Amino acid sequence: MRPQGSAQQLERRRRQAIQLLRQRKSVSAIARLLAASKSSIVRWREAYKKQGIKGLRPKPTPGRPPRLNRVQKARLAKYLLKGPLWAGYSTDLWTLERIATLIEKRFHVTYHPNHVWRLLLNMGWSCQKPERRALQRDEEAIAGWVRNEWPRIKKNRTTWRSSHIHG
Repeated sequence: MRPQGSAQQLERRRRQAIQLLRQRKSVSAIARLLAASKSSIVRWREAYKKQGIKGLRPKPTPGRPPRLNRVQKARLAKYLLKGPLWAGYSTDLWTLERIATLIEKRFHVTYHPNHVWRLLLNMGWSCQKPERRALQRDEEAIAGWVRNEWPRIKKNRTTWRSSHIHG
């Protein structure tokens, strides 16, 4: 599994391991210090011996390049934060289908709704379900009921229960 951090941060970690090896630190100590496996430290040492500092550079990510680049993803995030009403929808709820349509309109890139989910996860977003509440809900009245009526009902229930059990 790939460790946390950008490519530059991970390269800096590999360079730090080499510096520590030059200072005669043990592979085990370096692994503990950098939160890396001993085999990684050995692999970095071998890459450094063969290629020098160039051997510590990050390798390109394998696989197909993303359809949206970093700048486009940032723009997409801004659009999503503006909300579905801004995008012309009648309700204030983003769905994967709506986001796929937005991406197609704004960036001319087609995503299947199921893959929109992967894109959003990659961007650090998560699924949010709206709370279902009545439109006519009166928060003040509810707070007053919880503060005044509920303790009275609860108290009576306890009194009723103990009088019937022990009576």
